[in-house]
Amino acid sequence: MTITRRASLLGTLAIAGAAQAQTAPDAWPSRTIRMIVPAPGGAGTADTIARIFAQELEKQLPQRVIVENRGGANGNIGAVAAARAAPDGYTLLWSWAGTLATNPALYRNLPFDPVRDFEPVILVGNVPNLLVVNRQLGPTTLAQFTTYARENPGAINFGSTGNGSSMHLAGELFKSLTSTQMTHVPYTGPAGASTDLLSGRIQAMFNLVTGAAPQVRSGEVVPIAILSDTRAPQLPDVPTTAELGMPGLVFGTWFGVLVPKGTDAALVTRLNTIANQVLANPEARARLQAAGLDVLGGPPSRLADHLRDEIARHAVLVRASGAQLD
Repeated sequence: MTITRRASLLGTLAIAGAAQAQTAPDAWPSRTIRMIVPAPGGAGTADTIARIFAQELEKQLPQRVIVENRGGANGNIGAVAAARAAPDGYTLLWSWAGTLATNPALYRNLPFDPVRDFEPVILVGNVPNLLVVNRQLGPTTLAQFTTYARENPGAINFGSTGNGSSMHLAGELFKSLTSTQMTHVPYTGPAGASTDLLSGRIQAMFNLVTGAAPQVRSGEVVPIAILSDTRAPQLPDVPTTAELGMPGLVFGTWFGVLVPKGTDAALVTRLNTIANQVLANPEARARLQAAGLDVLGGPPSRLADHLRDEIARHAVLVRASGAQLD
């Protein structure tokens, strides 16, 4: 089945569900809300931040908010489950850049459409990537690293958590902007890549700041730059790529909340208002920031615009990398 036909089928299911189960905003919520997280429980940054958000969201509501982990296929399994749910405000999708922006270019037959199958609720925040290098490599600044990469084409191996991952595409973005050659080495998880970085088997990683921060604080790796326009609270002394004259080298894993297509517009607005209240709450905000999140928020249109821009940007990087999955 083609992507278009799959998307059309999901759209039809959503419309049918809407006709059967519209929920009046003033009656919502009258029962437990589930938030689908398309990753295994305890699976790093995504699940950690999702659970904090769910706990804080529950404090704003008269009903429970439970996290339902649906891992597999780079998040596709959970996304499809959410797309097929009734558009009644009782199923939320917590998802991120990889599933929503990378997968449309990475998979030949994506079983959902991130734009047509969902209503955006809120852009929750972003966890930036951090370029770190092995201590024996030599460079300690972004300028030095760029020069080294240009003068030694192919000599730098950078590790990631897999083809199409945030760490991979951040490296592809660096290569594109600097006209350098580096070799991508995919791993099945961050632990293996981090171990090989320390031993020198690979020379660099564009790790998420949450994963790299402990190694930076212990002095095991050299931090080069945060791929962001704002500094990370966990590592306030590490400069950003924007500060260092490379504002285009910005990359991270952003997170958003969506609901199935056909959800009542007034209910989406109410969900957005409550979610923004969560992000504005000092205690909730502090918890999310401590987990590595650069808190954002805003209207649903902010996530909608961001998603469309990111799908286009990630498509370019995926094509440049040559990565493709069935």
